[in-house]
Amino acid sequence: MTPEDVSARALVLSLMSSTDASPQAIGRLIHAAALFGIEASTLRVAVTRLIKDELLESPERGIYSPGPKAQALMRRVKQWEHVAGRMVDWNGDWLVALTRHLGRSDRKQLRARERALALFGYQQTEEGFWVRPANLAGDLESHRAGLTEIGADEDIILMRASDMAMAGPQDWASLWSPDALSRSYAHAIDTMDKSMATLDGKAVDAAARETLLIGQPVIRAINFDPLLPPELGDQDGLLRMADKMRAYNKIGQACWQRYYASIEKAAQE
Repeated sequence: MTPEDVSARALVLSLMSSTDASPQAIGRLIHAAALFGIEASTLRVAVTRLIKDELLESPERGIYSPGPKAQALMRRVKQWEHVAGRMVDWNGDWLVALTRHLGRSDRKQLRARERALALFGYQQTEEGFWVRPANLAGDLESHRAGLTEIGADEDIILMRASDMAMAGPQDWASLWSPDALSRSYAHAIDTMDKSMATLDGKAVDAAARETLLIGQPVIRAINFDPLLPPELGDQDGLLRMADKMRAYNKIGQACWQRYYASIEKAAQE
């Protein structure tokens, strides 16, 4: 991820979803945008559009917080810190989401539905089912509520399957690539380790920028991880990556606080 990959819209939503995020002043958002070559005018346009989309709201002039359509999704995004608690032992059952009756003509809703399913680790089979191992904590109804809260249709159907009879072989485990996932965990850990070893020697603006460019893709990877049980994937590798990200996140937040403090100090001189 490079500075050019960061859009004004994505940056604002990223800052709003920070684990300790409080309402953000427009000045701070503008200073954050400057680290990625985003002009103040571009940032303001993005904020205006996010308000129109109800993803931001302004409790007072120049202050912004997550809007009604973003709050549930941001709660879900912040769960990356507690990924271990989202999993239980797997007994071989599968969760199956049925969506064909929901239609595909509403493209916006289709994207929201598939994003919600992806955030819960589902993959689509050739038959059109969305499936995942039934190793998520919570009962079926609470899981369904979690899906609909972040964009899945109210009429989505969820089932727990313990046995199936199909015309062909049922190899749902092959829908995921555990080796690729394991390599991605190791790469993320290595990248964070190398960054932490050099951050102290960098300027405050460079350090803040680097922690977001490295940290955000890792958080996204954790949030979209299928949370496979040990029988199907490298669960230990995932948990090691999440542990490392928690440590890196604390360092990143400190880097951003130092950056903001340097801006305020410069303004007073």
